[in-house]
Amino acid sequence: MKLAILSCSPNSYSTRRLKEAAIQRGQEVRVLNTLKFSIDLQEANPDLYYMGKSLSHYDAVLPRIGASLTYFGTAVVRQFEQMDVFCANSSTGITNSRDKLRSMQIFSRHNIGIPRTTFVKNRKDVLGAIARVGGAPVIIKLLEGTQGVGVILADSENIAEAIIETLQSTKQNVLIQKFVAESKGRDVRAFVVGDRVVAAMRRVAQGQEFRSNVHRGGMTEAIELDQQYEDAAVRATQIMGLSVAGVDMLEGKHGPQIMEVNSSPGLEGIETCTDLDIAGAIMDFMTAQVDFPEIDIRQRLTTSKGYGVAEISVPEGSDYVGKTIVESGLREKDINALSLRRENKVIPNPRSDRVLMAGDRLLCFGKLDSMRSLVPKRERRRRAPSVHHLQEGESA
Repeated sequence: MKLAILSCSPNSYSTRRLKEAAIQRGQEVRVLNTLKFSIDLQEANPDLYYMGKSLSHYDAVLPRIGASLTYFGTAVVRQFEQMDVFCANSSTGITNSRDKLRSMQIFSRHNIGIPRTTFVKNRKDVLGAIARVGGAPVIIKLLEGTQGVGVILADSENIAEAIIETLQSTKQNVLIQKFVAESKGRDVRAFVVGDRVVAAMRRVAQGQEFRSNVHRGGMTEAIELDQQYEDAAVRATQIMGLSVAGVDMLEGKHGPQIMEVNSSPGLEGIETCTDLDIAGAIMDFMTAQVDFPEIDIRQRLTTSKGYGVAEISVPEGSDYVGKTIVESGLREKDINALSLRRENKVIPNPRSDRVLMAGDRLLCFGKLDSMRSLVPKRERRRRAPSVHHLQEGESA
């Protein structure tokens, strides 16, 4: 395998370890400075130039894109994707993870624990937003801060309002987030590679500092995650569209609370803490996946007129309940089941003799007209009653 590591810091611990791990496994590897690429676009021939010369062929790319280079860095990764080169992390996944608001919006659609979060632009909305997340104290976050920079704990509503007003006056966008008191000064970092957690550590803040980041002096200890936390970390990584990530979680009363998914997680702190070869795990994953570059599913599966992908449900009382997939007659209707979701478990490529149960949801590819009557109707979301919620035109 010929591997490119995209990094502007060839001498950093993470880049050196990744290169060493690749060489140990007999891979041809080169560290390429992300800023030295040129992106050439022409019909049916996406191309890249590096330092003014046409880039030679690479089998795989491991992006290590710094936060300040997100726009150009993801453009380079996207170009590799157009050239059918396997990228350990997708350009979309990197972009999603870099914006704290965007990532929380994505998570909010899924059944995964996150601290209650709100985003406001109008100063008059600040106090109401603070009340909706549970009142002071609250966490205030800059949308693109890293390593604990731009994360502030406000003890009172007045202090929070003043901080937000000051930040907004400097054109900064901020999130207001519920303070998870039981996890004050500590969090969990899970390092996910593919579909498993390869290492985990707990970070504990020192002194009066509430941020547990290692860069803030936080102490670390290696831990074994229980299944609930491991599943949450892997799901968060997959939802974000990543394969290699550091997932930061708070230990809440009701289980894991996802704080952030880092698409370029540092290796030094967690390798030193756990004494595990995480760089090697990344290289082993890439070697196993290199023959499976990212595919634009929608483009590939919807090119045939009248065909597409849809999720169909098996509600209580359905004629399909108790029948196997082959007995359901879906295939006779030109519908193929790609996966079956049952509660929180996903069964890929379900067998034809799999018996369907009420509540099952099938991800299918087939004739849209045949699937139309089987797609569950969209339900209007009902808001939970709140003293802070007023209908339009209603006065307090």
